[in-house]
Amino acid sequence: MRVNKTLQELADYLGGRVIGDPTVSIGGLGTLDTATEGQITFLANIKYAPKVKSTRATAVIIPPNADHFDRNALIVASPYLAFAKLLALYSAKPRKARGIMDGAFVDTGAVIGEEASVYPGTFIAEGVRIGDRVTLHPNVTLYEGVVVGDDVTLHAGVSVREGCHIGNRVTIHNGTVIGGDGFGYAPDGHSWAKIPQIGNVVIEDDVEIGANATVDRAALETTRIGRGTKIDNLVQVAHNCQIGEDCIIVAQTGIAGSVKLGRHVTLGGQAAIVDHAVIGDNAMISGQSGVFGNVAAGEILSGTPAIPHQTRLKAAAVFPHLPEMRKTLARMGARLSKVEEQLEPLQITPLAV
Repeated sequence: MRVNKTLQELADYLGGRVIGDPTVSIGGLGTLDTATEGQITFLANIKYAPKVKSTRATAVIIPPNADHFDRNALIVASPYLAFAKLLALYSAKPRKARGIMDGAFVDTGAVIGEEASVYPGTFIAEGVRIGDRVTLHPNVTLYEGVVVGDDVTLHAGVSVREGCHIGNRVTIHNGTVIGGDGFGYAPDGHSWAKIPQIGNVVIEDDVEIGANATVDRAALETTRIGRGTKIDNLVQVAHNCQIGEDCIIVAQTGIAGSVKLGRHVTLGGQAAIVDHAVIGDNAMISGQSGVFGNVAAGEILSGTPAIPHQTRLKAAAVFPHLPEMRKTLARMGARLSKVEEQLEPLQITPLAV
């Protein structure tokens, strides 16, 4: 479906202000380098401002402090966010409900809402309840007692294990497993006894989970992913974790059991969080960091073990100089030893009083 909007219509949609001709028609989006006539682009980083002058786009989304170079411009507080909203607007496709297609298995005890699309190869077990306008792509598996809310999309190969709950407007990408057994074993001499994992997983509203991620069921209660949280590909969330609202968890992050994340926590790629750690609201952990304890609200940590980011940067600046510093210390140590050898023969006689 092709979308054409005037620049003023886009300004009204985004809550922005127009400079130039508000009647020009915008039929698509592009980058500063590749946009053509009839498209709109955006300036997110002020250092690329000169490209605004040379871009072929019909209009540019810019922040209030940027030079518009006498171009048609749409002024907003956050061009990057505005561009994201326009991408959603221009790429939206009308949804067509396909019903239950041939090759899908739906247990007679399952309940499916209106306007569902259930593709071939999907397995829906007894006691499953599915809301309205749900799309289940090929080879999705829903175990017994799964509950899925409205406007949910589960892409091909997603598995949701028994008793788990998926909220409204959730998207889960290919190959992800929700509710697999937590990694729990008790030592039994030289072997290990499995601890049954009888809890579940609850995914709250407006969550998106990338491909080939895993969220393990709790041992007894619930592993929870808070409303609005976004999880990248290849992320491991272990049993009993409580992930707060609006968190960002980037690819290959590993979160051990019983970790608690506050609201709006950011975990960079390949971060590792030790079990039972508590991370406060708005904390940020940089990529490849190892967190071995609690993190206060608002802290920014990096490295392994994770320490305050500014301290880590200072340490990183010193690191290349360590070999030369080692030589310097060795020379200083040798000189100090010589001084001590010269002082040892000296006998100091106390003054007579």
